[in-house]
Amino acid sequence: MAENGSCCTPEGSCHSGGTDVQVGEVTTTYRVTGMTCGHCEGAVSSEIGEIAGVSSVRAVAASGLVTVTSKTPLDDEVVRAAVDEAGYELVGQATA
Repeated sequence: MAENGSCCTPEGSCHSGGTDVQVGEVTTTYRVTGMTCGHCEGAVSSEIGEIAGVSSVRAVAASGLVTVTSKTPLDDEVVRAAVDEAGYELVGQATA
């Protein structure tokens, strides 16, 4: 977390946008309700990013989608707890 208490970095970035997927990693997209802005994206990304094995998180408030790349499949309840901690609601995995 940035020193000013915000989830955003001093440069104004509010989420990790890594897109480099390593061989053997799993990418899962979740639907999250309540996100409305970059701050929301950052809060959700920060909490999910703390889950063991997560290598990248990309939250998009406009669509309500959060894409998570991890070394192994994540337990949905662990992801739900992280989203709840950020102050939002995990609806579930998004379907294609």
